[in-house]
Amino acid sequence: MIPKYRDLFNSQFTDRKYQEFKDDIASDFDYAPTFRIGETPFFISNELKAQMLEGCADVIKLIQHKDFKKLTEKSLELNHKVPNEDEHTTFLAIDFGICEENGAVVPKLIEVQGFPSLYNYQINLYEKFKNHYPFLKDLTPFINDITYQKYLETLEEVICNNHPKENVILLEIEPEKQNTKIDFYYCRRDLSIPIVCVTDLIKKGNQLFYKNENGEEILIKRIYNRVIFDELDLRTDLKLNFHFSDDLDVEWVGHPNWFFRISKFILPFLKGKYFIETTLLSDLTEIPKDLENYVLKPLFSFSGSGVIFHVKKEDVEAVVEKELYILQKKVHYIPILQSPDGKVKAEVRVLCVWKKNDAAPTLLCNLARLSRGEMIGVKFNKDKDWVGGTLGLFER
Repeated sequence: MIPKYRDLFNSQFTDRKYQEFKDDIASDFDYAPTFRIGETPFFISNELKAQMLEGCADVIKLIQHKDFKKLTEKSLELNHKVPNEDEHTTFLAIDFGICEENGAVVPKLIEVQGFPSLYNYQINLYEKFKNHYPFLKDLTPFINDITYQKYLETLEEVICNNHPKENVILLEIEPEKQNTKIDFYYCRRDLSIPIVCVTDLIKKGNQLFYKNENGEEILIKRIYNRVIFDELDLRTDLKLNFHFSDDLDVEWVGHPNWFFRISKFILPFLKGKYFIETTLLSDLTEIPKDLENYVLKPLFSFSGSGVIFHVKKEDVEAVVEKELYILQKKVHYIPILQSPDGKVKAEVRVLCVWKKNDAAPTLLCNLARLSRGEMIGVKFNKDKDWVGGTLGLFER
C-alpha cells in the first residue's frame, strides 16, 4: 500500500534475515510462538487508515448507544451471565478485511470483539521488526503515533487500575498450553502481573486467592480475563474451585459478559459502506438461492471454529439453534501486499481500550494477518510463506 516502503523492505528481505528475526523473538523467553509469524509488516496508506478509522467510529457509535445493553441482553441469555458487569467494555478489537468493491480498495468489517487481544506482543513485535529493518522506525503501529512508553502506561492503567501488581492476575485456562502464551509472557514482563490458571484459584467466601512463587496465598482484587467460555465449556476435565457466575468481590478487566455482547451478535445491526450484509438465521425469511455467495458462522465461536465457507442449503436447514448462527455475504479480499512471488491478502485488527471514566474507547494499535488461502487462518494457509500474524504500520 506504500510502494516506497514495500520496495525497500522486499529489497532487504532474505530467508536468513527472517530466521534471525524469529530467533530474536524466541530469545526473549527461550520460546518460539506456535503460530506462524509473517515475514513482513503490512504498510498501510493514510487513505486506507482513514477508511478504517471511519469504520471504527461507526462501530463505536452503535456500542455507545444508550440502549446497547438492552439490544444485546439476549446474547447473555443464550450464554453465560457473570455478575457485576461494568458500564462498558474495557477492550475492543475491530477486524477489517482489506477487500475490493467496484474496483476500489475498501476495508470491510469482518468481526468485532469485546475481548482482549495480543496487546503486549504486538508492540514488542514492532521493536523486533525495527531491530532487523531500522528504516521501519519512520513508521508506527500506533493509531495516534504515541510512544512505546505511553502505550505501556495506558495498558497498565487499564489493566491494573492502580492496584498493587501482586493483586492483579492474568487468568487463562492452562496458559502454558495456549497458542497466545507469548503475549502472556510479555504482559508479565512489561506489566509485572502474574499468570494464573483457572484451576489454581482459591475461593474463600466471596474472595479469590492464588499462591505466589513462595506458596503464599495472595488476595486477587482484579482479573485480566483471557478465558474463552467456548473452551471452558469443552474442558469438563477441569476442576474449578469457583464459578464465573458467583457474586465475587473482584474487579474484572475485560468483564466476561462483553465477550458475548460485542461479538458477531451485533453484526446484523451495523449498516453502511464498511459493513457486510449479515442476517441472524432465526430472522431469515427464505434461504438465498445463491448460497455460494454466503458464509455460515456461529455467533460466539473463537478463532474461526465452526465456520462453513461453502454453504449448502442442507447446512442451513441442519442448524437447530438458529438464533446462534448468522448468514453473512462473502466479501472479496484483494491480493494487495506484494511478496517476492505474488500478492497476498490482508486483514487488520484495530486494538482499542476503553478507560473506566472515558466517554469513548481509545484506539491504540493494531494486529494484521496475511493470507494466500481462501480465508484468513492457519488451516487455509498451510505450507505457504508470507502469511501469518504480523502488524500494520502507518505513516507518521
